[in-house]
Amino acid sequence: MSSLNDKVKVAQILAGAEQGGAENFFVRLVSGLQASGRYSQHAFLRNHQHRIDSLRQNGVSAQGFRFGSSVHFLDHQRYLKALKDCDPEIVMTWMNRASKATPKGNYRLVSRLGHYYDLKYYRHADYWVGISKGICDHLIKGGMPASKVIHIPNFADETEVSPLPRNSFDTPVDRPLLLAAGRLHVNKGFDVLLRALVEIPDACLWLAGSGPEEKSLKQQCDDLNLNDRVRFLGWRTDVTALMRTADLFVCPSRHEGLGSIVMESWFHDCPIIATNSQGPGEVIEDGETGLLTPVDQVESLVTGIKRLLEDGEGIKRLTKNAKAHYHQFYCKDVIVKMYESFYSEIL
Repeated sequence: MSSLNDKVKVAQILAGAEQGGAENFFVRLVSGLQASGRYSQHAFLRNHQHRIDSLRQNGVSAQGFRFGSSVHFLDHQRYLKALKDCDPEIVMTWMNRASKATPKGNYRLVSRLGHYYDLKYYRHADYWVGISKGICDHLIKGGMPASKVIHIPNFADETEVSPLPRNSFDTPVDRPLLLAAGRLHVNKGFDVLLRALVEIPDACLWLAGSGPEEKSLKQQCDDLNLNDRVRFLGWRTDVTALMRTADLFVCPSRHEGLGSIVMESWFHDCPIIATNSQGPGEVIEDGETGLLTPVDQVESLVTGIKRLLEDGEGIKRLTKNAKAHYHQFYCKDVIVKMYESFYSEIL
């Protein structure tokens, strides 16, 4: 173990996709902890070079592994040897695959959950971090000791950005502009947003993301005669710039662990309307830091969007409240200090 004057050795393990919100936050948090000067960190992740390069540029030792199935036995053994060689005091695993691949050892094993995952992958950990209170309740109800479950949310990408031109993607400049972003998956409820858009005939929508529902959503656009008002942007690395451009961010999810996109919208001054799904329903104070509508309720979503688009003063008040709330409870400095306190406590 380290002396008081040594840096704490921490291994961060992520076996995530090439693109994704959790994967982006992994880089932000690990880099933020590294900048504190208190940790010597090793990141073990899949061979996604852009992410490895970002971590290395921020002073983090990063190695790539396949993190595949049981047939990739030699790669798994290589990972376990590299983990042992770095001799960490704390190991934090992110999501199912990394948690399953990482055994108990001569370190504090922390599993970090960003959604309501099957807990069979996490029972061998020593401690658990849930990014929402609901996920923490899920862990405790699943049998994890409450004293070893801690709630630490996410912070936004706080890089200052400039808005895009309003006419980007061949968008009319004289229309209200809505933005939605995320994996194109049924859980995200983008089909509900498209149905709502039919009843907001003057608005355009930028939909940023990719995923298994892309073909279905484009077909729905065609069926609803929305092709002239919806722009499918694909996976974007500049969602925060899109937020600076749009009039309103819409999060129509059916299921959402935390909805880190909420924090992004708060920091980047984009008023938000979201469904009352798990994460957004927990963090948004309805009418104060955003608007909440029932899940899968098209008419309620239409009413909420129209209300915000027509109430300029109300939007200004929501945006101001949300920014202040973010800086008090969710900003980078606050969240990094929460992890620092937690790491100190478990050592």
